[in-house]
Amino acid sequence: MMLFSQALGLQAITADDAVSVGKVADLTIDAHNAAIAAVRLSGASGPTKALAWSAVEAVGPDALIVRSRLTAEQEQVGVPAHHQALGSRVLTEHGVEHGTVKDIAFDPGSGRILTLYTALGDIDGARLLGLGSYAVVVRAESV
Repeated sequence: MMLFSQALGLQAITADDAVSVGKVADLTIDAHNAAIAAVRLSGASGPTKALAWSAVEAVGPDALIVRSRLTAEQEQVGVPAHHQALGSRVLTEHGVEHGTVKDIAFDPGSGRILTLYTALGDIDGARLLGLGSYAVVVRAESV
């Protein structure tokens, strides 16, 4: 398990020649699959670029490893729109407030979202329904 807050700022390097391709600026979530869809990199060469999660080989405490420099250049297609998750308000599908997202736990191997940590308690990643510019939407707990 790894937290978004731990991944932000990690150096992204290639597996084949250990060349830096930037730093992790943010992670883009595919809410439909409750998984990370892309890594947003900054500082390598020019503006922030999105790298599909499929180009990531591993994520550790010191770096994010990209399969190769060629992969880093090619894997920018088909990335979903980015919406900021950390700090976003959380609503159930019925519109009930559930605080704001403080952090998000994910599986560094698969990119699957495990837990959303909010100001009002933890939410299982499997309850994630959507993420937009206004809020993170989660399935209400069954009673």
